Amino acid sequence: MTTLLHISASPRATASESLALAEVFLETYRDSHPGDTVEHWDLWDGSLPEFGPPAAAAKMAVFGGAPFDDVQAAAGRTVEAAFARFDGADRYLFSVPMWNAGVPYILKQLVDVVSQPGMVFDFDPEHGYTGLLRDKKAAVIYTSGVYGEGRGPAFGADFQAPFFEDWLGWAGIEDIETIHFRPNLATSDPDTGRRIAHDRAHDIGKSF
Repeated sequence: MTTLLHISASPRATASESLALAEVFLETYRDSHPGDTVEHWDLWDGSLPEFGPPAAAAKMAVFGGAPFDDVQAAAGRTVEAAFARFDGADRYLFSVPMWNAGVPYILKQLVDVVSQPGMVFDFDPEHGYTGLLRDKKAAVIYTSGVYGEGRGPAFGADFQAPFFEDWLGWAGIEDIETIHFRPNLATSDPDTGRRIAHDRAHDIGKSF
């Protein structure tokens, strides 16, 4: 059985453009893949563990081959549980609004929590990193309210898609589809761009 995990990084509920696009994608996906399981991980629901000093120390202990103390072991168990939830999916849908030219901090927190040696990556001193997420694919919805390609530096820069797609590839996920909705909400009518983005979400959800 194939599992699609929708990971949402917007806290704006029904006001969220990225979540509205995700709903179009998911409605079409469910119709086209009736035997698949669709799950939702709202990163704002409190289930994502922090990645603070104990977890960071545990990560470095793995690199150094040192045993965990009790605090590190407890932090390690929360990380393992989060990774298991993440890794349990075969396909991913990420809904990612732009925050200050990048991704919401809660999504960066997920990246930091699950990006562990032996889970998301291996490391070799001579050859570097190897991603361990195999036979998975991802669809990513990117939205922004002011930034858009070709609008010039006064309208911001894109550290959102380059960062996130670099991380996906680094982790081993190379089959990636993207949906962009980037209207300039201050000066233009977004309806045309919204329709185009919704049509693309529908098409990708059908074939994904």
